[in-house]
Amino acid sequence: MSGYSAEERWALEHDRSDPLGWCRGEFELPLGADGRPLIYFCGNSLGLMPRGARTLVDAELEDWARLGVEAHFAGRTPWYSYAEGLREPLARLVGARPHEVVAMNSLTINLHLMLVSLYRPAGRRVKVLVEAAAFPSDAYAITSHLEARGVGRDAVLVAQPRPGEALLRIDDLEALLAERGGEIALVWLGAVHYYTGQLLALERIARAARVAGCVVGFDLAHAAGNAILRMHAWDVDFAVWCSYKYLNAGPGAVGGCYIHERHGGNHSLPRLAGWWGNDPATRFRMQSRPEFVPVEGADGWQVSNPPILAMAPLRAALALFDRAGMPALRAKSERLTGYLEFLLDRLGPARVGLLTPREAAARGCQLSLRLPGGAESLVAALRERGIVTDYREPDVVRIAPVPLYNGFHEVWRFAGVLDELLPRG
Repeated sequence: MSGYSAEERWALEHDRSDPLGWCRGEFELPLGADGRPLIYFCGNSLGLMPRGARTLVDAELEDWARLGVEAHFAGRTPWYSYAEGLREPLARLVGARPHEVVAMNSLTINLHLMLVSLYRPAGRRVKVLVEAAAFPSDAYAITSHLEARGVGRDAVLVAQPRPGEALLRIDDLEALLAERGGEIALVWLGAVHYYTGQLLALERIARAARVAGCVVGFDLAHAAGNAILRMHAWDVDFAVWCSYKYLNAGPGAVGGCYIHERHGGNHSLPRLAGWWGNDPATRFRMQSRPEFVPVEGADGWQVSNPPILAMAPLRAALALFDRAGMPALRAKSERLTGYLEFLLDRLGPARVGLLTPREAAARGCQLSLRLPGGAESLVAALRERGIVTDYREPDVVRIAPVPLYNGFHEVWRFAGVLDELLPRG
């Protein structure tokens, strides 16, 4: 932890010299009762609003009012091709080729669509490998899909931490895949665990899954915009994500999907089809061409025309990611969480425990604090002091200093308030 200081002037100086300091001014910062910006450490749940979002949404409302249906082709950003403008920035964020990504639906709907196409049980290879305590929506999607397919929830294989531990060990995952890979049709894991904040070694997992002959997919809800991702280079089959956390696209924002190009051109895969996934050359022939002919690439899994008002804020957010660059954001993120860890260690392990891995490469920008018996009340007390965090049962407070809009002095102030609120002794 060398290089950090508990002195306030250290935090202030690092904010002044931060090359990404301009980013904070691009967001609407919620204000407390005193009119000062809240310390908002909850971007892992809902990211803040980019200032440019309002302008872009207003532009679409104005085009709707001015042009009606003609805005599909005559609007300032034509609705018909609107999603195409999101393709390349999303591809850069997840490390994909542009034709391998599409902005559509929500994370869980996209997962359901991918399961129809890429969960292909055969013989003894029927199991789906998931992590223990996966995000509930993922677990519901997997089990309900297995039941609908007549496979049954017994096909779920759960990767567990070792007894007495909270985190998965990558060596154990690799060993499990080597030992039981012949039973596994699909590996489905959260890239960053929502509860612990652990960032899995995705490249290693993907490699082990491919060696074992398994299809591999990742939930990028807490990884997109938070970690350096290389989905195509790591030979990942598919991934899905939401856009309202680190991507800052607003509540219920449109999700995203990556599908490796080896699947994007495979028209023999079963899929739940909809008209927007049809070949654009015949999309509007309607009753004269009733058969579904999927467009090449990830676009072929679209089912409906794009939700323009939900996509406009994502355009604003992605422009900021392109301007800042993920390498710089990731470097600042590691520095912020390292500083937070340094200050927490000064409080002492008897007062606060750290659930998240200590290695910077094994976590995102979230630190999960374990506070048996006092986590829920602490979150309320922090909010009274102008600090927004969140509570997860039974004893965890999640703290997410997001590099786009949080700074070192906010981390310093949080640690000071935490010191005042935690019991001593």
